[in-house]
Amino acid sequence: MKLTDNVLRSFRVAKVFRENSDKINCFDFSSNGETVISSSDDDSIVLYDCQEGKPKRTLYSKKYGVDLIRYTHAANTVVYSSNKIDDTIRYLSLHDNKYIRYFPGHNKRVVALSMSPVDDTFISGSLDKTIRLWDLRSPNCQGLMHLQGKPVCSFDPEGLIFAAGVNSEMVKLYDLRSFDKGPFATFKLQYERTCEWTGLKFSNDGKLILVSTNGGTLRVLDAFKGAVLHSFGGYNNSKGVILEASFTPDSQFAMIGSEDGKIHVWNAESGMKVALLDGKHTGPVTCLQFNPKFMTFASACSNMAFWLPTIDD
Repeated sequence: MKLTDNVLRSFRVAKVFRENSDKINCFDFSSNGETVISSSDDDSIVLYDCQEGKPKRTLYSKKYGVDLIRYTHAANTVVYSSNKIDDTIRYLSLHDNKYIRYFPGHNKRVVALSMSPVDDTFISGSLDKTIRLWDLRSPNCQGLMHLQGKPVCSFDPEGLIFAAGVNSEMVKLYDLRSFDKGPFATFKLQYERTCEWTGLKFSNDGKLILVSTNGGTLRVLDAFKGAVLHSFGGYNNSKGVILEASFTPDSQFAMIGSEDGKIHVWNAESGMKVALLDGKHTGPVTCLQFNPKFMTFASACSNMAFWLPTIDD
């Protein structure tokens, strides 16, 4: 089944889970699409089975809190950042709920966390104005970059380069093997005084970069030239909430939630809006991602919703 405008418009909430007492601040699908793991401001980590459509288990991080969570390449381990006590990143085995390793170094909140799609490398960006490069096998930082402002960062789909968005006005591209030599490309965008960048993601084909903000705009950039191809607006975000935006796995569509619980979808190539979906969310849709393998996506406020298409196009 192929994603088309009609198929996207036909998506409906198939299941709603009310496992959390506070907002879900992050979730991540496993690379095989079989599970999704969420972290919440209530200090819980919930693992869901996507095929059976039910929660599998709940773990707690009461002491440190849990903020950004990412699967590693093993389906039963994750790395996550904390929102209490310190800003150490933790590497957790879900199988026995034990920490495998700690990654200390940041001294302010971690606001970006991206796992390499190909190996055990990951990057983190923090309000301490640094981006750190890590290897799961070592607690020591493998590389450190000092920036002029708050960073957002992400790997490209081949794991060869990563992009850093700095000061909400520049995207810098680094080669992973020689990032200490500085960026090989820098794209300067028009600075927006009204909002700041909160996220940066590559499309799966590596051709596009999605830049989300805490305002009411979302931008799609050409990943090679840095040109702004589209600016998407018209969704509600008056309170400056961090709303996650995502591409669909086929790189054709971009989507974002809004503070009124609705989900907006655009065609990434034409820039046309193709769908407005109502998830009946009780609060802002802070997290939104498409399943990498199955025709389903998930959205979350303090509740988690699984969506399915209702037509075969």
